[in-house]
Amino acid sequence: MIEPFTPILSSRLDGVGEYYFSSKLREIEQLRKQGRDIISLGIGSPDMPPHPSVTNRLAVESAKATTHGYQSYKGAAELREAFSAWYKRMFGVELNPATDIMPLIGSKEGIMHICMTYLNAGDKVLVPNPGYPTYTSAVTLAGGVATPYDLNQSNGYLPMLEDIDPSGLKMMIINYPHMPTGTVASKVALEKIVDFCRSNNILLLNDNPYGFIRNSEPVSLLQISGAKDIAMELNSLSKSHNMAGWRVGMLAASERRITEVLRFKSNMDSGMFLPLQLAAATALGLGAEWYESLNSVYYRREKIGKAIFDALGIECAPNQAGLFLWGRLPEGVDCYEFCDKLLYEKGVFLTPGAVFGSNGKRYMRLSLCASEEVLISVLKIVKQ
Repeated sequence: MIEPFTPILSSRLDGVGEYYFSSKLREIEQLRKQGRDIISLGIGSPDMPPHPSVTNRLAVESAKATTHGYQSYKGAAELREAFSAWYKRMFGVELNPATDIMPLIGSKEGIMHICMTYLNAGDKVLVPNPGYPTYTSAVTLAGGVATPYDLNQSNGYLPMLEDIDPSGLKMMIINYPHMPTGTVASKVALEKIVDFCRSNNILLLNDNPYGFIRNSEPVSLLQISGAKDIAMELNSLSKSHNMAGWRVGMLAASERRITEVLRFKSNMDSGMFLPLQLAAATALGLGAEWYESLNSVYYRREKIGKAIFDALGIECAPNQAGLFLWGRLPEGVDCYEFCDKLLYEKGVFLTPGAVFGSNGKRYMRLSLCASEEVLISVLKIVKQ
């Protein structure tokens, strides 16, 4: 009898499991198939549409016979110019659209591109704990060694640079406004991080997709004097323009960094669909009223979300930015047990904080990507 063929997995998958939400959403789907009414407040996927001008531009451009071919690996000039104008208008940062900007098929893609471009086997990379799990996964898949640095409520979720041993470090990843905690870093705090990385010859990457959500003073790492010499910044339209499924992001960096990353990226894709790029350019041209309207909705939802946390005995720190609320559980409560109890007994899914690292084990995360009506229904359920 011939044994079934079993290919040997690549060793680069060692230590990299399936993304938590990938498996958890399957579990939730099974509960729904069993007839359970499950309300998920776990994912940060905006539930509102883009501005009508954006979808109209997509429809118009998609109808043209000339917009369906392969595109430039560096992105359409109109989109790069729109990103440049956006950074100038929103942050006061000058970026040359021809050399300093690279559109991406989502900024998550950019994290992987950067890791593959710069990391050799064994290179150490500082990643936040708690933090976006993709940082650790991308570093590991590229052959690097993810080295967590602690972020705690007691230190304001800012890196304690004096406690970090810089020897052997190749890169540092930061994410402000921070996910999952919602922390906004001041320019002073970013200056200290830039100085630390410059002094120790460490490449610095800031992942900045949450800057315009529940945040009155958006900040870019590239506002810091000299930052572009040693730093790069990722941004995205997913959260700021309700375009998560469109997968439109960008990398901002010096011409040298863009050229280096392009060497890898150009071997991974064949460019982004042109109508998507042109519609994204329209989105980037929206005025302040767009962000004000968007945030008025999220601030109303925030009040209900905090009431949900209060009803569950979860302590929520003030002044959080982004699409989520981050709250601390009572002493001795396990976040995974709390999550499953809430899911199976009440039909409500919140994200356990330990998904984001060991420093999140006493926390829960609640997504504000649900209507006020849905959030009010959850509040009624948990009050029972």
